[in-house]
Amino acid sequence: MEQNNSRKIYVLLLVIISVVVIIYGQKVIIPFILSVLFWFLIRVIRKLLQKVPVIGKIPQWILTLTSSALLLSVVFGVVEMLSVNIQQLSANMASYQSNIQNITLQIDEALNVDIMDQAKDYSKDFNFTKIISGIIGALVGLFGNIFTVFFYLVFILLEEPHFGEKLKAMYPNSDRYKNVSTVIKKIDQSISTYITMKTGVSVLTGVLSYFALLIIGVDSPAFWAFLIFILNFIPTIGSLIATSFPAVFAMLQFGELLPAILVIVVVGAIQVLVGSILEPRLVGSTLNVSPLVTLITLALWGSIWGIIGMLISVPITVIIIIILNEFPETRPAAILLSQRVPNKDE
Repeated sequence: MEQNNSRKIYVLLLVIISVVVIIYGQKVIIPFILSVLFWFLIRVIRKLLQKVPVIGKIPQWILTLTSSALLLSVVFGVVEMLSVNIQQLSANMASYQSNIQNITLQIDEALNVDIMDQAKDYSKDFNFTKIISGIIGALVGLFGNIFTVFFYLVFILLEEPHFGEKLKAMYPNSDRYKNVSTVIKKIDQSISTYITMKTGVSVLTGVLSYFALLIIGVDSPAFWAFLIFILNFIPTIGSLIATSFPAVFAMLQFGELLPAILVIVVVGAIQVLVGSILEPRLVGSTLNVSPLVTLITLALWGSIWGIIGMLISVPITVIIIIILNEFPETRPAAILLSQRVPNKDE
């Protein structure tokens, strides 16, 4: 009895310490988590290269360097593209802000309601420049830690070849080593598959949205396409937010309602087709997370770590469910968090 009480106290203290570290150590933890996600992507690229007959015979360390170089080239290319688009947006912000009055007059005529009079206390505080600046600031913050992420990533790649040896040394008991290895393989397979499929779906959504925005004539379509790509990683509400931002921007850019309606219809249709038809076929079968739990964890990690917490809420939840499912004491919690009852071997 006394031993059980002591164990419960230790678990409670561990939970409290973990929560404190998560909240106050985010400046260190977030770049590390992002570096781990990049590491997963590098491993995916490496596996794809290994399937090529000639390239597959190249030593693994060369494949790792090649995969890292390819991924980092894409990242820095995106950063360069965003910097150009952000400069364009910043130069035209004054004209965007001036179109707010034109939009208001059109809405007044269409609805026969004096919006400015009804909402003057709110409209005077509306500043589209601040909204755009906030979006840009969030993206800058996302890439602001890129060198810290790169630093962590280098050491993760250096440690990778020795991880198996260290794991065997940590768990000399063969049964215990087998159980831990099984858990790690499940996490590796689930997260790698999720990241691969979700990235592919998000790239497709972003590319199609780019061409749609380009045809409509929206300024800096690459910027909004990238924003759609990023927000698509946020479950449930990400696609809604991703569609609303360029729609509002189009309305203020042109000073008319029609371009905004076109963006909502076309980009919204892309989100529905890709998100409701293609994504469930690719991503849906790789995860086993309750939709309600997805929403709760989205709000939880978003409140702790902001937009980055929302982006990584699903992988973290998947890892937690896999770990909880391995122990008899915590298996009920894993069942509660899952969409379907997980098998012991799942």
